[in-house]
Amino acid sequence: WYQRRVHGVREKLAKMYNCTADRVFTFGFKTNFGGGKSTGFGLIYDTMDFAKKFEPKYRLLRQGVIEAKPKTSRKQKKERKNRTKKVRGIAKAKVGAGKK
Repeated sequence: WYQRRVHGVREKLAKMYNCTADRVFTFGFKTNFGGGKSTGFGLIYDTMDFAKKFEPKYRLLRQGVIEAKPKTSRKQKKERKNRTKKVRGIAKAKVGAGKK
């Protein structure tokens, strides 16, 4: 429900300031005691390039501007680290690539 509400706020801000909703970034909403009113922050960028340059990655992800990179498991990272410890020099890159 939170995402829908924030999306509505973004739409309203975009309409108020004559811009597109994808350039409006809202965050930090807090509900007042008793409900009925929330306060938060919003940033409006001139272009999407500026938004991509200055917005933190997690907010770009949240809004769907960029895709999340695939996660590797903790165990895979540790195994790779230990394989690289066994070799020296440029061989580390080969070991890190996957195959021993």
